[in-house]
Amino acid sequence: MTSLPGYMAWCLAGLVLCAALLLLRRPAARLLRLALRSSIGLAALALFAQVSHLIGVSLGVNLVNALVLGVLGAPGFGLLLILQWALR
Repeated sequence: MTSLPGYMAWCLAGLVLCAALLLLRRPAARLLRLALRSSIGLAALALFAQVSHLIGVSLGVNLVNALVLGVLGAPGFGLLLILQWALR
């Protein structure tokens, strides 16, 4: 059986956890949204890699490109294509 100080420690830990969740709610939501958008961008890059040989353009399927697509969206895709063309 746990003593009273043990219960108080668990209650204090729970309060600290709740306070941390309240303080970090907005940044955590932004990070989650960025992760979701980047995973969608990664899927779009993987689909584009399947048909890119038909148009003669290729983009790497990697985390950096997925993050660019996650942050910038469709304009980021155009930016990656222009950057790939310019560095060729």
